[in-house]
Amino acid sequence: MKYKRVLFLLVLDVIILSLSFFISLYFKYDTFNNLDYLIYYNTFVIPVTVLKIGIFYIFNFYKSLWEYASIEELVNIITGVLVANIAGFFLTAVIFGSTVFSNSAIITIVDMILIGGSRFTYRALRQYKLKLIPDVVRKKVLIVGAGAAGVMILKELRNHKNFEVKPIGFIDDDIEKKGKVVNGVKVLGNRYDIPSVVEKFKVDEIIIALPSASSEDRIELLNISKNTSVKTKTLPGIYELIEGEISINKIRDVQLEDLLGRDEVKLDIGELNNLISNQCVLISGGAGSIGSELARQIIKYNPRKLILLDIYENTLYDFENELKTNYPTLDFEAIVVSVRDKKDLYKVFKKYKPNLVLHAAAHKHVPLMESSPSQAVKNNIFGTLNMLTGADKYNVNKLVLISTDKAVNPTNVMGATKRVAEKLIQIYNERSKTEFVAVRFGNVLGSNGSVIPLFKKQIEKGGPVTVTDPDVVRYFMTIPEACQLVLQAGAMAKGGEIFVLDMGKPVKILDLACDLIKLSGLEPYKDIGIEFIGLRPGEKLYEELLIASPDLENTQNDKIFVEESEYLDYDDIMLKIYDLKKSLNKENPMEIKLELVKLVEGYKPFGN
Repeated sequence: MKYKRVLFLLVLDVIILSLSFFISLYFKYDTFNNLDYLIYYNTFVIPVTVLKIGIFYIFNFYKSLWEYASIEELVNIITGVLVANIAGFFLTAVIFGSTVFSNSAIITIVDMILIGGSRFTYRALRQYKLKLIPDVVRKKVLIVGAGAAGVMILKELRNHKNFEVKPIGFIDDDIEKKGKVVNGVKVLGNRYDIPSVVEKFKVDEIIIALPSASSEDRIELLNISKNTSVKTKTLPGIYELIEGEISINKIRDVQLEDLLGRDEVKLDIGELNNLISNQCVLISGGAGSIGSELARQIIKYNPRKLILLDIYENTLYDFENELKTNYPTLDFEAIVVSVRDKKDLYKVFKKYKPNLVLHAAAHKHVPLMESSPSQAVKNNIFGTLNMLTGADKYNVNKLVLISTDKAVNPTNVMGATKRVAEKLIQIYNERSKTEFVAVRFGNVLGSNGSVIPLFKKQIEKGGPVTVTDPDVVRYFMTIPEACQLVLQAGAMAKGGEIFVLDMGKPVKILDLACDLIKLSGLEPYKDIGIEFIGLRPGEKLYEELLIASPDLENTQNDKIFVEESEYLDYDDIMLKIYDLKKSLNKENPMEIKLELVKLVEGYKPFGN
């Protein structure tokens, strides 16, 4: 279809160029029968036409989608035709020896009219066709933002062949714009008028076109829109748009990440380049939610080689294929190995000699680890110990442990094992040339096994959505944000630190469930039920990051803090680690938990 359109335009332009000559001849001599000019035409029609068509091609006359034709395309046509006719004039002047400039000027004007008219006729016919479509079958769209982005979206909505919509108006907070008409569409009010406008005009969809709005403004607009029970879509924030490009393809459904209102992460690119560029980087748990995103972020800084370790071969295989497709020149290895397997792990360290290690492999599901504490201990503690000793033995420059808010005053096995892993980081940092650090943060939206994918599946099945407790709250951030801050913390680390990421304000899980139901175009409790099932073993109503603690120090990044270090006795901890290892052989969950109590102050196993 594309080639047929190009061929049609080429043939049409050839006809137009010949027609322009004879029309200009008529304007000059009031006749088509002038022998001299007929000879002139026969002599130069082929070279002049080829020259002009070539210049038209350079000006993208045959690449533009003319259903989008606008002022920009018109200016391009005028420029292209003018350049083509100037070139044609000089060609005939050089070969023929002379030509009549006034006739060339007339030909130029006629070319502009006919070529421009042929392109814009398509748009006019399409607009007429759209007007014939009854309003009842056209989606009524309200655009929030009457600025440059909103106007661009309006233009594309009107013209895109797959979007039979009717933009019914703009919403804009600029008082001077209210009641004014922008590109034929009226500004109907400000953000607080959205509910009444939606009801009055029977709006089917809201598009928020404010990519440069502050996070606070975006959250308020999204909250107003989501409460109208109308499907809401948005343009991403300007920092998410590639090179600031705005198009209809960038419009997407509102996601829970948008309602969190997380601001752009400010990174020190120089520090990250020093950390990663031309280095061999190893990631344990490299195919998981965090590990795979760490890899994607690292690739931006040109590592010499990337090593991905994971015990789950299916996810590792999928991620390997993704990297091969998206980064064909990337030097990387995907290796199936468990951090528990010290011998095989050491082989990897010895062979590749990584400069930087990111340790993301861990068992993380709280209820499952309560019933299988030995697995949590083997993976989260002794797996970490294998990573630390391997890094030390094979002279890794820096190792970063991915930790969790559940390590603070833990009430569950998973949190207790991660707190032990943090302590191991600190005691080994004192005895090794390798810099060992930990980065602690809360939940990430959309990670494997997290609450958001569970809610989505429950909504797809018609509910109910299960929430543990109406008062349970958690800290959340997006996976890319968490991984960017992990890398930044790793870059600024000197060794021995436990970095704490600013997770923002805690969020009620019940509110997340209600928001997700509304974003699906449904009403909580009416279309989708919500069922409270009670806290599971080891769960708290709230998690702690100690952001407000006086024991935290600021860093140069306002989203990264350092927890004040405590004195840890290497011999004491390693003796308790030895006792913990012996308890694994007894296959008694309570005995394992009691050994964890000796290692982690404040941990209470609740008799489970």
